[in-house]
Amino acid sequence: METRPNPDELLKNLEAEEKKRGKLKIFLGYVAGVGKTYAMLEAAHQRKSQGVDVVIGYIETHKRTETEELVEELEVLPRKQVDYRGIALTELDVDAVISRRPQLVLVDEFAHTNASGSRHPKRFQDVTDILDAGIDVYTTLNIQHLESLNDIVAQVTGIVVRETIPDRVIDEASEIEIVDLPPDELLVRLEEGKVYIPEQASRALQKFFRKGNLTALREMAFRRAAERVDDQMRSYMKTRAISGPWAAGERLLVCISPSPLAEKLVRTTRRLADEINAEWVAVYVEIASKPENNPVNRERIGKILQLAEELGAKSITLAGRSIHEAVLDYAHKNNITKIVIGKPIKPRWREMLTGSVVDQLIYASGNVDVYVISSRMEPNLPIIPTDWQPHRPLGRYLLSLGLIAISTLLGLTVRGNLEPANLVMLYLASVVISAIFLGRGPSLFASIAGVLAFDFFLVPPYHTFAVSDTQYLITFGMLFTVSLIISSLTAKEREQAEAAVRRESQTSALYNLSKDLTSATDLKKVAEVIIANIGKAFGREVAIFLSDRGRLHPFASSPNYQPDENELAVAAWAFVHDQPAGRGTDTLPAASIRCLPLKTSNGLVGVLGIHPKEAGSFLTPEQRQTLSAFTNQAALAIERASLAEQARQAELLKATEKLQSALLNSISHDLRTPLVSITGALTSLDDQSDMLDEENRRSLVVTAREEADRLNRLVGNLLSMTRIESGAIRLHSEPGDIEDLIGTALEQLGRRLGVHDVKVTIPSDFPLVPMDFTLMVQVVVNVLDNAVKYSPDCSLVEVSASVMNQKARIQIADCGVGIPSEDLMRIFDKFYRVQRAEKVSGTGLGLSISKGIVEAHHGNIYASAREGGGTIITIELPLK
Repeated sequence: METRPNPDELLKNLEAEEKKRGKLKIFLGYVAGVGKTYAMLEAAHQRKSQGVDVVIGYIETHKRTETEELVEELEVLPRKQVDYRGIALTELDVDAVISRRPQLVLVDEFAHTNASGSRHPKRFQDVTDILDAGIDVYTTLNIQHLESLNDIVAQVTGIVVRETIPDRVIDEASEIEIVDLPPDELLVRLEEGKVYIPEQASRALQKFFRKGNLTALREMAFRRAAERVDDQMRSYMKTRAISGPWAAGERLLVCISPSPLAEKLVRTTRRLADEINAEWVAVYVEIASKPENNPVNRERIGKILQLAEELGAKSITLAGRSIHEAVLDYAHKNNITKIVIGKPIKPRWREMLTGSVVDQLIYASGNVDVYVISSRMEPNLPIIPTDWQPHRPLGRYLLSLGLIAISTLLGLTVRGNLEPANLVMLYLASVVISAIFLGRGPSLFASIAGVLAFDFFLVPPYHTFAVSDTQYLITFGMLFTVSLIISSLTAKEREQAEAAVRRESQTSALYNLSKDLTSATDLKKVAEVIIANIGKAFGREVAIFLSDRGRLHPFASSPNYQPDENELAVAAWAFVHDQPAGRGTDTLPAASIRCLPLKTSNGLVGVLGIHPKEAGSFLTPEQRQTLSAFTNQAALAIERASLAEQARQAELLKATEKLQSALLNSISHDLRTPLVSITGALTSLDDQSDMLDEENRRSLVVTAREEADRLNRLVGNLLSMTRIESGAIRLHSEPGDIEDLIGTALEQLGRRLGVHDVKVTIPSDFPLVPMDFTLMVQVVVNVLDNAVKYSPDCSLVEVSASVMNQKARIQIADCGVGIPSEDLMRIFDKFYRVQRAEKVSGTGLGLSISKGIVEAHHGNIYASAREGGGTIITIELPLK
């Protein structure tokens, strides 16, 4: 049966090929002086002759004449000046390269470490930014700078290379070109001073540039290039759906610890994974009964896990009762086929007493292969046993010695009344107290000091370590043994309690964050909860950056803290590149803020920034892991709040559309009626002008004019409502006469008053009222028009004015059908009309517009029932 490649994988590979990203070509050599830079420049000249835009971003000529001649014919971009401890250093200017946007840029010394204060600690990270901008890069690299080969290079040459790059960078290169020179010829060039100046060349020949070293490094370079070619071949076959003998998938697991062997294990597993084309995972197991409380070891574990991730592994921390059980359980659940573990470095007798993890793994592994790596130690790396926690403060040891002294004094006071064997309990009590309150080291010290004090002061002959009765030797041995056991067990319980408290604190902090987020209703509240909880858990100031139309801006931050422009730039970089940036990261590490992208399954929602309150404060690996959990919770909460806000906006839009429909339905009849009347009157005047007498002609003109005025009022009301809702209404307030106001309104109503009588009552000494006269006329017209429409013919409409509580009060009372009590507050809502048997024309906007205008005057308008029937509309305006 033919095995076909996965279609999803084919699509993924094709999309990767089409992605607009620059291509990286590495000129790989096995040592300095083989001609990598020269070969890169020659290739650049060839590309330039083909019409490619080529520039030099950074080149080190080492004052070699032939190299400098090739540089002169190419455009060289200016370098970036970096001040380091008063010394001006030059580095690759990434921004200048991206701004210039050439098709190809040359960057020498791929593994170079940048000066402090640069955007990235390493030059290969600068190159990554350039590639992401769609610019091709040529660069140079020596094989000894590969991280996975670091331990082998140290073993072969005796020199530990400090400038390394992760293997994934070379794996992602589009092309690798080997630049080779036989070792004998290279040695001749070195002696002639073509690689280093004579003094440096002499030292190099004695140490690094020995023929055996060069031959081994040359073989490594060829092997690595061959592996790369093999990977490209397999990738090509899978992309083009070329059938082939695909090997069964292998999955590797490497067990790590704070041991000095751990880094070698990680690098060895990386090389093994490359050889068999397998996925791999780095696992650290934390034993519940023996937690790792040593901060130095915890820091080392974090760095080793980070190294594994840089080399392409997935890092995981497991918890279990024993290492071999946790590792094998994970291996069986995740189809691990091979386990890599280090050979024990502790003595064999300790293995016999405490057991060997290697033996336990091998015996219980079943079908899983176990690879045991030799324990040759890396140079200059101190051993810190995982089961020993040093207590550096001398005070703790002095306190434990004080406890022994107290026990001795008590023993001296009762020495004549008790047998020496009974006095042993005093020293055991001191050991227990030391273990509980002072730690493992002081308790062990108390065990030794207790035995010596017991022998010297309480066992005859006194004040000498000589023993008259050999039975006391058994007592000493038992006292020392029991003291050690009690010390060890009590200290272990103390350490477990500390670890439990630490885990409980982390769990409680996450729980509090989750609980507080559930009660946060909007985005602002969510941000406040996130800032408060993270700030409390980590003792730092917090800022949240959100994107608005593709531009990042500070949304919220801790009290008394406001991110500056530099910190905003760090956050923007983290958002654009979807990577952590700033303090404690590989990007802009000199920044004062650490920025983490807030990412969910739907994409980025923002950036979380944490700013230390003290300059020297850094997050521990454990804190960084906890912060990652906080960040995930925060991202989900912000997304939820944003989606809720979008849902509210959608609901508002739906309500607006519903309102628009109601508006159209409401005004369609009122718009059509006057238009029909106007059209009919004008049509009659046009078609039957000769047949109409003067009275009929005048009647049609008056009808058309009245309906036009009605239409004008309707359109005016619609425009007024639009202005009120948009906040565009502007008052031109000046003192006005209420009598003029009411008179003007009655004049505008004109014939619409019909047969209704209007009674106006205004005191002669009524004060002037600050108002926008035109707008207030519209208010009174709308209220009077309502009173007339809902009152029977020949009924009285009363208008009165009075002053009360520094307010001018205008009351318009009718004798109509009145308004039900439940509708008295709602009649001022838009489009609201009281349901009646008799249909009265109108849009339901008049009173709503009146309310908006009165409130703009800081006044009030309300309706009340009139005794005997009818309605009173009251308008109140402040006199000041």
